[in-house]
Amino acid sequence: MEESNAKIIIENLGLRPHPEGGHYRQVFKDSVNVTIEDGTKRFRTALTDIYFLLAKGEKSRFHKVRQTEIWHFYTGAPLMLYDLSEDLQKLEIIELGKGMNFKHTVKANHFQAAVSAGDYTLVGCSVAPGFEFEDFSFLSDDENLIQFVAAKYPNLKYLI
Repeated sequence: MEESNAKIIIENLGLRPHPEGGHYRQVFKDSVNVTIEDGTKRFRTALTDIYFLLAKGEKSRFHKVRQTEIWHFYTGAPLMLYDLSEDLQKLEIIELGKGMNFKHTVKANHFQAAVSAGDYTLVGCSVAPGFEFEDFSFLSDDENLIQFVAAKYPNLKYLI
């Protein structure tokens, strides 16, 4: 049996399962550190970057990061990226990798989710200041958010 392209990429890039779904590997973590003064005075590396792959049937569930994240399309099918504003009132749907649309910036504290539109999608995600899991949370962590988003965007409940 022939291996799928997704499986070959996962193995060749050394990707591992990500808590939000899909597979990833951090490929860059800046040696420069910065201070984030948002009431918490946190220290972070200036920039982090990962490979992130979603295969057919996998999903990146709605989550948010406390920093800005830039998605970069690399190969495979287009990526359906859902960018939900911090106040949950504006939903932007981006088809990353279709036409000349290769990059999208998700602002800090926006909820985001994604699925591949085909067999697999390989993207890169850059976060500045750098990503730490303590700055990451799922929409599903808050029952009130679950109910609101499920009612306002019923076709996206599967991404919660």
